[in-house]
Amino acid sequence: MSEENLLAERFQAQRPGLRAVAYRMLGSLAEAEDAVQETWLKLDRTDVSQVRNLEAWLTTVIGRICLDMLRSRASRREDPLPEQDGPVRLPDPVVTGTARPGPEQEMMITDSVGIALMIVLETLSPAERLAFVLHDMFDVPYDDIAPVLGRTTVSTRQLASRARRRVQSAVPAADTDLTRKRDAVSAFLTASRNGDFQALMTILDPDVIARSDGGTLVPSITRRGAADVASQAITFARFAADARLVLVNGTPGVVSFTHNQPTSVMSFTIHNGRITRLDILTDPDRLTTLHLTA
Repeated sequence: MSEENLLAERFQAQRPGLRAVAYRMLGSLAEAEDAVQETWLKLDRTDVSQVRNLEAWLTTVIGRICLDMLRSRASRREDPLPEQDGPVRLPDPVVTGTARPGPEQEMMITDSVGIALMIVLETLSPAERLAFVLHDMFDVPYDDIAPVLGRTTVSTRQLASRARRRVQSAVPAADTDLTRKRDAVSAFLTASRNGDFQALMTILDPDVIARSDGGTLVPSITRRGAADVASQAITFARFAADARLVLVNGTPGVVSFTHNQPTSVMSFTIHNGRITRLDILTDPDRLTTLHLTA
């Protein structure tokens, strides 16, 4: 095998892990794939004969690429802050069947990388996000992260610590039992289909928040309180001819279809058996890129 083919083979072995890094950094599956491809181009143009640990080298390279992409995104101000009402931009969901995800999908969503956590990551500065993702999620030493950020090791450690505190304080509390979560989502789906307002009020937390990302074509909506969310769930269920239980970033969720076309992906946060938060992607353009099938 030629050296070029051997290098390509080694890169392919690292591709799932690199895509997982990029997804956590960017919250976009398409941009994550772009970052992975740019990493390969960087590798292909570099003499790595002196690189002792190719995995670590590739991780820092894709970290730098993602950092540049985040900074470019911030300079264009294209995404609203996730904690604000009004327009909502949700990260891309990783949707799988209710069976165990495949190895590459599982790597994308390991470490409980749910939609709620991904939304909180969007509130971090690009430097904070890089320090937190690489160190806390992928065990990259601060000494290796610091050169990417152009900071000292001490400063990088402080960045990660600040990001960690923000993540821990902002990620909503959630049940961890998969069966309990599936039961709650199933109850929500059944009550919505049946138009059972009282059953929805039982499964929804009184202070539940539901937010939808409709992209540029469908208005984004934030609803607060069980009564408002229950009414909207019943209304929406009437327009969805088919709704399926799935896993959204490894936790029970729902995909709805109309005429075999996906109309929404719903991610749930469940605490003490009640739904405290719904994050709903209804953007038709982004739903198409997820290749969902009824």
